[in-house]
Amino acid sequence: MTLDKLIIEFDKGLRTLLAPAQSARPLPGRDLSEPELGAAEKKHAAGLMRVNHVGEVCAQALYQGQALTARDPVARAALEHAAREETEHLAWCESRIHALGGRKSLLNPVWYASSLALGMAAGALGDKWSLGFLAETERQVEAHLGGHLDTLPEADSKSRAVVAQMQEDEARHAETAIAHGGAKLPVPIQRLMALMSKAMTRTAYWV
Repeated sequence: MTLDKLIIEFDKGLRTLLAPAQSARPLPGRDLSEPELGAAEKKHAAGLMRVNHVGEVCAQALYQGQALTARDPVARAALEHAAREETEHLAWCESRIHALGGRKSLLNPVWYASSLALGMAAGALGDKWSLGFLAETERQVEAHLGGHLDTLPEADSKSRAVVAQMQEDEARHAETAIAHGGAKLPVPIQRLMALMSKAMTRTAYWV
């Protein structure tokens, strides 16, 4: 990797962790009124949106690592496009966290660094496995977001609108990865990914 490329990638990491994320698309639910929530409901919704924000931080790092090691330009372009939409998700989650009076995870640098290394490792295995890893990640995220829709306060229509749009985007990312040649991961790897995701989400809800 050239020095210029290294500087660019380092800058991407700093912007993900420190700079407010920007979205080209409007915030889902922007025309809805801010809900009246009790203290416990607001705390719970903020915790869930913090978990979602951590997921998007991890996605940024995963896609960055995979794009760095992708061999096929078409696969690299698909990864970079998905990363741009994940940046929008970051912005949406940040907006809801602030509106709910919450904060972002204190462990974001740890989540980012570990996911970047994982993405680079997946990419080094070859494009079909890298894209397969992307597809499985997005399937699990889609299911995880569905769980959040089940547990978010019914009155919090603004957060629900954000999560619903994110879920739709993640499903499309998975389909795109398969369409570009992503291979189905072995079941033990899928289960390991699910266990790691569960540990991350439980931690991020509180920290």
